[in-house]
Amino acid sequence: MKIRQLTVAIGAEISGVNLGDASRDDGLFAELKAALLKHRVLFLRDQDITRAEHVAFARRFGELEDHPVAGSDPANPGLVQIYRSDKRENYENNYHSDGLWRQTPAMGAVLRCIECPPVGGDTIWVNMVEAYRNLPDDIKAKIDHLYARNAIEHSFGAVMAPEARRKLAEQYPPAEHPVVRTHPETGEKVLNVCSFTTNFVNYHTPENVRFGLDKTPGASLLLNYLQSQASIPEYQVRFQWKPNSVAIWDNRSTQHYAVMDYWPAPRKMERAGIIGDRPY
Repeated sequence: MKIRQLTVAIGAEISGVNLGDASRDDGLFAELKAALLKHRVLFLRDQDITRAEHVAFARRFGELEDHPVAGSDPANPGLVQIYRSDKRENYENNYHSDGLWRQTPAMGAVLRCIECPPVGGDTIWVNMVEAYRNLPDDIKAKIDHLYARNAIEHSFGAVMAPEARRKLAEQYPPAEHPVVRTHPETGEKVLNVCSFTTNFVNYHTPENVRFGLDKTPGASLLLNYLQSQASIPEYQVRFQWKPNSVAIWDNRSTQHYAVMDYWPAPRKMERAGIIGDRPY
């Protein structure tokens, strides 16, 4: 197995590995997991594997999750089919951490390209450990004990009919998570707000709010500032897809952005998302 680091902050390309083999080989899987914790997102080319092997490899990290909006392959539960071919959908072209609207957001994911446009359709990943590390000290002090609400209703639900949107919100009520989480395996601090984040839930305290202006728009301006950190190029890596390319990422320490610059060309991806734990 060869590892080629792609940027200073995040990302590595892995060669000499077949993920079908890694799904059956404890030692090989352990090497890949160690590389993932170090580089946060791994890229592999020419992975001509079956859907069953895709699912089996991802399941080495943990049990898989379905998605309430995107459908799964009936023969391989947990293998979500993200097929963009019949209409333009702007769900993924924002910086986000998968499932932050869940009580237990995804641990990570294994995404394989089935079909992609000849040009465009790249994906960007961001190191949110680095984003937190480089915040000014006064901002760190202000946010270290804050919690924020995260919701699916205003993103995936926004294009639904009102009744369907309300049902989605009832099924997946907003989740409150720390603005700064601790990575459960590395102990690193991670900036933990994204496009699913709607508001702080414990900001209105005497330390933060002297007048109403400190709360509104003060809190929303702070949240916008924190959300904007994901767009800093120094924290990013950008990957150009080809059929049978695979990305494996640690969702706990990263965000990603699927660039929507390829319509009306098709883009078909299959993702095995891994159930995570509750952030602390």
